[in-house]
Amino acid sequence: MLQGKKVAIIGAGNVGATICYWLAMRKSCREIVMIDLVEGVAIGKALDISQATSPEGSHTLISASSDYKNILNSDIVVITAGSPRKPGMSRDDLLLINANITRSIVEQIQIYAPKAILITVSNPLDAITYVALKCGNYPRNRVIGMAGILDSSRMETFISDKLGFGYGQVTASVMGGHGDDMVPLPRYSSVNGVALTDLMTPLEIEDIIEKTRHGGAQIVGYMGTSAYYAPANSTVKMIEAILSDSRAIFPCATLLEGEYGYRDTVNGVPVVLGSNGIEKIVELPLNLQEQQQFAKSVESVNTLLDVLHQQNYFKGKK
Repeated sequence: MLQGKKVAIIGAGNVGATICYWLAMRKSCREIVMIDLVEGVAIGKALDISQATSPEGSHTLISASSDYKNILNSDIVVITAGSPRKPGMSRDDLLLINANITRSIVEQIQIYAPKAILITVSNPLDAITYVALKCGNYPRNRVIGMAGILDSSRMETFISDKLGFGYGQVTASVMGGHGDDMVPLPRYSSVNGVALTDLMTPLEIEDIIEKTRHGGAQIVGYMGTSAYYAPANSTVKMIEAILSDSRAIFPCATLLEGEYGYRDTVNGVPVVLGSNGIEKIVELPLNLQEQQQFAKSVESVNTLLDVLHQQNYFKGKK
């Protein structure tokens, strides 16, 4: 356990509560607090998780509240709160609703945990990460979007299922925004060091790519709600890398400032995670097809950002 480390989770829904559970079971930090408007449910989940982790010898202190003062001095704050898309609601409607929620959360974080590193999980992920960055006037290393690890883990699972072997030995890489225009990279994917292109035909690889792009929607189709085990685990990987200063490379959503030829937009790229959040952005050499796919992904995110700019959402912000 990392002594003295505190993690706050905003939103005690399926994703937030599962993050709390995994952090406590893995003894990744000293203290976890969940903040949710529905205080009773959050407190109940905190009690349930505490009672689950006690037999494991976990000394993690778990609490829940609706009062943001309880996030005081958190090292990391994870934002999972947001509204799901409802019938009759446009994509732009959802964006503005969740942008407003995120802005109000960031205002509270700046009061009670001004030195915290933020991890955004709410959708639309890339745009929400941009909102948190701009509304809080944060340096880009301190606001990180969780998506690439999740998308890569989905691609790894589809590869193993397709091959029928290599479970746990697959390394897949996915760049781009968290949506239909994400950019799975078969050239940077392998099974225990064996290139994916040596194990699969181009048609099989294309099938994997399509499954990866629609992996989240597939789960929604079955359950009627978004995934939470895999997103939570991906978030925990990020938290542990930051708290332990492991300087591990993960694909994460970050503000680009010239990397890959883009500025003032958020997109998923490989980054080095450490005690300062994003320690470094890794620029992979992309071939022409990959560059074109990444350009499409950036444009997809920029379409959402344009909606916010048209609303003068960041008026007075740097």
